[in-house]
Amino acid sequence: MISFYINGEAVEIQLEGEETIGDVLKSFEMTCEENAAAVIGITVDGTTITADTFDSEAGKALGPDTKFEFSVVTRDSIKQSFEALAQLFSELSEQMENVPVALQSGKNKEVSESIKKVADSIDNFCHIAALASLFPQDFSNTKIEGKDFSDFFQEFSPVLVDFEQALSNNDTVLIGDLSEYEICPRLKAISTALSQV
Repeated sequence: MISFYINGEAVEIQLEGEETIGDVLKSFEMTCEENAAAVIGITVDGTTITADTFDSEAGKALGPDTKFEFSVVTRDSIKQSFEALAQLFSELSEQMENVPVALQSGKNKEVSESIKKVADSIDNFCHIAALASLFPQDFSNTKIEGKDFSDFFQEFSPVLVDFEQALSNNDTVLIGDLSEYEICPRLKAISTALSQV
């Protein structure tokens, strides 16, 4: 029996005369578009379909036990992720604002945890922003302080490099200044932009 899995969950899908793997992939893609979803990964019988192998795999006939596994992202799940990140960046901006005081009171461990969280959150944001680009009609107008995500992070990047340098030099004054005056306002700006998505 032909089986279908979406994000690891078995689902019932009725075939309507599809004969090749390509036929199934095409109709699945259309169903996704109708439901504001996008396919981000396809595995057929344990083989990952890449852009390079797509044409050769698509031509293959369906077998009686063909197994399709799809990784799918929806517009709504991206919206929810952005909302959660808006909240997180808002909290992190407060923590960054308080870094100078935390450093003065010897809370270095707390400070380094906050900093790690900021780095992880930015990574997570970039991953979700890349997925959001699959839905240009919904997310392409989202700007941070009037800039595209990539432009905003291009300007943010040198600040983070300086910050890393200050950390490795244990320059608490610079760490405090960058946290409060450079990183905090940018995190606030990300939070504001994402909460309007």
